[in-house]
Amino acid sequence: MESLKNIIPFVTLTVTFFAACNNESSTTQTTATTDSAAKEPKWKEENITYNGDNATLDGYVVYDENSDKKRPAVLVVPEWWGLNDYPKFRARELAKLGYVAFAVDIYGNGKTADNPDSAMKYASAFYKDPQKAKARIDAAIAKIKTYSQVDTSSIAAVGYCFGGGVLLNTVRLGDELKGVVSFHGSLIGTPANKDLLKSKILVCQGGADPFVPQKDVDLFKKQMDSIGANYTFKVYEGAKHAFTNPNATQLGEKFKMPIAYNAAADTASWQDMKTFFGALFK
Repeated sequence: MESLKNIIPFVTLTVTFFAACNNESSTTQTTATTDSAAKEPKWKEENITYNGDNATLDGYVVYDENSDKKRPAVLVVPEWWGLNDYPKFRARELAKLGYVAFAVDIYGNGKTADNPDSAMKYASAFYKDPQKAKARIDAAIAKIKTYSQVDTSSIAAVGYCFGGGVLLNTVRLGDELKGVVSFHGSLIGTPANKDLLKSKILVCQGGADPFVPQKDVDLFKKQMDSIGANYTFKVYEGAKHAFTNPNATQLGEKFKMPIAYNAAADTASWQDMKTFFGALFK
């Protein structure tokens, strides 16, 4: 009996240890990297210049350089403010999930806007000409494929507000992204075409977003259903436009815009994105 008493704590400790390891393995599988050696992450952040659409583009790439495994890449397409600190923050958070993250430059020369008038001026060219936006997304795809860490068959993208609309337009034009996630982006733009749209889509939409009325939601779903598109549409009750951006409330008050941060919707939509990517990259 004394011997049995000595064994029981050891067995319990062993079971606990393997349960923890199994749980960690499951988490790692959904975040795209399974390094055999347990190394502490070492984040490599690069401000890079690349070219596309006859423009010089300034992007931001971040990844764990201590991992020698090939992994999916995720582009981050900014809000209409351009490539400011917010998309870079999202890129860092994506890198922590095990991806090579690339916050891309749509406007060129890393140009940003600090007021709605300038933002609309910069964004309007891409609203009017979705092919122009596609050309710059294509340039970003080509650039990230040059990284040896990237699994070039597994490239996806996330977009915020303007960036979400840009991504939906470009995949409807046939862009070669495995999947895209639109956070509080515009829904209606380029037509749905079953011969062009190959990407899987996750739409994360605020339930109280005045910039995306219910008629746009209904039309988007009708268009997607008409071609048998592979899409998921999530609505977060009470969330306004720009609900993922912690600076949105302050910006809304400053510029008298109906935008606001919503912590619950931000957390829920990020989890929905992780689930989407977990299935996409398995």
